Amino acid sequence: MDETNEAVDEVGHTHADISGGWLRAATFGAMDGLVTNLSLVAGVGAAGASTAVVLTAGLAGLVAGAFSMALGEYASVSTQNEAIDKEVAVEGREIRENPTAEIAELAELFVGMGMSGGTAAAAAAEVHQDHDTAVRLHVSQELGVDPDEKASPLVAAVSSFVMFSIGAVIPLLPYLLGRPSLAAGLLCGGAGLLVAGGVASYFTATTWWWGALRQLLYGALAASATYAVGTLLGVGIAP
Repeated sequence: MDETNEAVDEVGHTHADISGGWLRAATFGAMDGLVTNLSLVAGVGAAGASTAVVLTAGLAGLVAGAFSMALGEYASVSTQNEAIDKEVAVEGREIRENPTAEIAELAELFVGMGMSGGTAAAAAAEVHQDHDTAVRLHVSQELGVDPDEKASPLVAAVSSFVMFSIGAVIPLLPYLLGRPSLAAGLLCGGAGLLVAGGVASYFTATTWWWGALRQLLYGALAASATYAVGTLLGVGIAP
């Protein structure tokens, strides 16, 4: 085969690495950190709180939220993986106890994917020659998950913790830099939402400008609600 044909046979595209459980956790963590502390700063600031109170509340929200997100992600992913392990065990038992029915079931799945009946039956029988392969294929086809590609609870927890902390600190930057201003904090939070939404759109089919604008709208909705509450209830916490 010459170089021209070799070039034609090469794969012409690549995929982003979205496995391991980090992408959802990181995206959710960053957005939650931004929205949570943006809303917290808006509410406490609108209530007339002092700089020290706003900063204390924001930092407390950062620490509490980061640990809550990380522990929640770890528990969630661990539970999901345990559920997958249970289904793998169930499928393995069914294949051992009733192989004929399981082969027929897999053949039907292959027919649904476009194979002819004869080809599907032959393929299903060949797959079932190896127990582990049969279990993996049944689980992936019936449940839509690959038991060999489970998300990591630790990766999800660390991603969530780090990204929540980064997101949560952005609305506090003016206060941390010694230039306390509610307006500046809200602007920083809004800019963070725009950037985070735009970056997240890289991993999806969404355009960057819509991803950015969408996140800004979500954050603005939450911050407006807490700002209104802070304005109505802002008594007894001013310096």
